[in-house]
Amino acid sequence: MNKSVEKLSLRYHAFADREAHGVSPSYETYAGSVAENIDLLHRLLELPDGKQQPNLLFAATRHAAGLPGDGSDFARHALAAWDAVRSVILSRSTQTNEPGRCASLLPALARIEGPLAILEVGASAGLCLLPDRYGYDYGRTRLTAKDDDSPVFPCRASERTPIPGAVPQIAWRAGLDLNPLDVCNEEDMQWLKTLVWPEQTERLSRLEAAITIARRDPPRVVAGDLLTETETLARQAPCNTRLVIFHTAVLNYVEPAVREEFAILVKDLGAEWLANEGARILPDVATTDIVEDRPGAFVLSHNARAIARTGPHGQFVDWL
Repeated sequence: MNKSVEKLSLRYHAFADREAHGVSPSYETYAGSVAENIDLLHRLLELPDGKQQPNLLFAATRHAAGLPGDGSDFARHALAAWDAVRSVILSRSTQTNEPGRCASLLPALARIEGPLAILEVGASAGLCLLPDRYGYDYGRTRLTAKDDDSPVFPCRASERTPIPGAVPQIAWRAGLDLNPLDVCNEEDMQWLKTLVWPEQTERLSRLEAAITIARRDPPRVVAGDLLTETETLARQAPCNTRLVIFHTAVLNYVEPAVREEFAILVKDLGAEWLANEGARILPDVATTDIVEDRPGAFVLSHNARAIARTGPHGQFVDWL
């Protein structure tokens, strides 16, 4: 096994152990299958950079060929439909638009004096631009939404987490994405649903409810790169609002030098900056030991200072 194949195999083993274990038995099994299949690993390595990640392979295979049958080997299932799977991989990306992340972002948003103007980088379909239209269940506190059919996102909040008594006032909202998804486009929304892991039926139901809410007044999401378009969009925020630029699991898709340049850009704009990223992504903000007892957790930071550990899908928030 050459070094590239070995490295990719280890990546899939790590996904099985750190991300899928205890969350999705299917994806844990699929990742192990890929990690041990030399043919599929070679096929993945033939793809462009950034197209070998587990979530994209699994979703593309489900989208093109469905789930493998009981007892079937995932790698062989994917290889049998490889041309169709490869086409989806090349045309799509893991634009997971998990509105449940609003639950872990809300305590930080609510601490910023409003009215707020929020700008999300890597917004996908913009479902995380609607934190004031959802309900939240933090265990000891529950915030209800105005609409009876709004999703209610459960989030295990630590005792130190400053749970707000109400959602913040948002006067303006906009999103930025290289390839925005349209909440009114059925094919785009079917792809979003396919990105939900197989066993997570409640998460899928909440996603469908969030799409329904978003379609009533679709958030504005424009196409553009975070370095070239963030400033242009930020300048459109009303002058009587407090601008908040936020993102989740976005900076891992760009080079470290771009992350540094983006951090400088946000600071120069004078915006509040909420970053919800993996512990390795912003080393000046947090080191990996901050999530040592929370494998797979993100680190939420405010203006480059770590304030909480969060679940990748908003399932928990541990205030620091």
